Amino acid sequence: MSAIEPPQPLPVPTATRLAAPLGEPGEIDLTILVPVLDEAGTVEELARRVAASASGLGLDFEILFVDDGSRDGTSDRVRAVRETDARIKLVRLRRNFGKAAALTAGFDRARGRVVVTMDGDLQDDPEELPRLLEALEAGPFDLVSGWKRERRDPLSKTLPSRLFNWATRKLAQVDLHDFNCGFKAYRREVLEEVPIYGELHRYIPVLASRKGFRVGEIAVRHHPRRSGVSKYGWDRFYKGLLDLLTVLFITKYTRRPLHLFGGFGLLSFGAGFAIDLYLAVRWLQGESLSDRPLLILGVLLMLLGLQVLTTGLLAEMMTHKTFRRTDSYSVKEILD
Repeated sequence: MSAIEPPQPLPVPTATRLAAPLGEPGEIDLTILVPVLDEAGTVEELARRVAASASGLGLDFEILFVDDGSRDGTSDRVRAVRETDARIKLVRLRRNFGKAAALTAGFDRARGRVVVTMDGDLQDDPEELPRLLEALEAGPFDLVSGWKRERRDPLSKTLPSRLFNWATRKLAQVDLHDFNCGFKAYRREVLEEVPIYGELHRYIPVLASRKGFRVGEIAVRHHPRRSGVSKYGWDRFYKGLLDLLTVLFITKYTRRPLHLFGGFGLLSFGAGFAIDLYLAVRWLQGESLSDRPLLILGVLLMLLGLQVLTTGLLAEMMTHKTFRRTDSYSVKEILD
């Protein structure tokens, strides 16, 4: 994996064409996918700026908004701007299903051979779109992630994000600086082979890398939030770590779970055996064990920990193997 240093933004020549993916080609070159939740104050300007940026690429494109249960009239604003540009599409979910479900709904309906995702709050800069696509071709990569190197957010967001990214980079061994950045470019075959559910959308680069796809990143401009409120806080950190354990399990041990359970079982057995041996020696030396709860406590704690951990991991494995994409959302409206 390699990182591309951010040059000064330059427009991609209009003659530039995206290479066809390995899988079946889509109907158009590019889909810009924007999941939104209560972003009525930004979607109209975002749509116009994305259209202006994409129009200079010489590509057939669409801008697909997925409204994840907004209550502030976001869908009405998308409809209004769609009156002036038929390339703008809308998928409206019945309620708030979460970002992963909104992305999945968008991926299922995106027609582009390349799909770019970005947030709807205008913190991602639409003018960076040409550079993101240029990096996808120049790598050559299958997935390029944005890196908000100079992030314009309060410390309450940046600090947990840094901790999360550091832990993910070390545990997943994927050399990205910013897993949380929603500004990413994907070739279609990545999205066809990497299902997401729950909140695993932030780990698409990890899941893609495990399958052998080439993953890269570029630094992108980031802007302060202009309207609305952030949907994330400190709870994102611990939820992210739990999801990371899920990702590591389903990518490393789904086909060989004994490597995980066997190692943990041997460790538990060794610890229990050591306790039993210690207490047995003390018993042979004449010490009564009737007032030594260490053995019972140790065995109970080991059994309880093993049961809880294995039950959770087995449940995650079954969810991963039986997951159906449409289980995570329900569409109320489509404007195509």
